[in-house]
Amino acid sequence: MIYLANSFSINMMEIDEFCLFRIKKVQPSEVPEQAISVIGHPDTARLTSRILGRDVPFNRVTLTLKTGDILYVAQYRGPRLPEGATELPAGATIDFLEVTFRENGCLGCPAIDCAYCSQSSWMFGS
Repeated sequence: MIYLANSFSINMMEIDEFCLFRIKKVQPSEVPEQAISVIGHPDTARLTSRILGRDVPFNRVTLTLKTGDILYVAQYRGPRLPEGATELPAGATIDFLEVTFRENGCLGCPAIDCAYCSQSSWMFGS
C-alpha cells in the first residue's frame, strides 16, 4: 500500500528484530495520486492539498506499515499553524519524504561485496 501522512513514527512499525529504514526527500510531483491519506490534522491536509493540487482528505487513523508499503510524509516545518490555516506562515515549509523499510536489514550478511548487494542498491535509491 502507499500512504501519505503528516508524520512518521516508529509506532507505525512492528519490528521483530532488526530492520533498515530509508528516508528520502522527494518532490511533491513524486507523491503518487493513489496514496491513501492518513494525515491526522485538518489544516495540514488542506495545505498539502494546495501544494499537490489535488484533494488530500483529513483522515486520522492508526497506521501499521507492512513490508512493501511506502509512506510519503508531508513534513511541516515552521511555527505552530494557526487554526484554520489556508496558507503556510512566513518561513514555514512542507517537505515531502519517502519512507521505506526492509525487515531484517543486513542481519547475518558478511558484507563482502556491498556494491552489488540488493540492500545497498535499495538504500541508495538505484
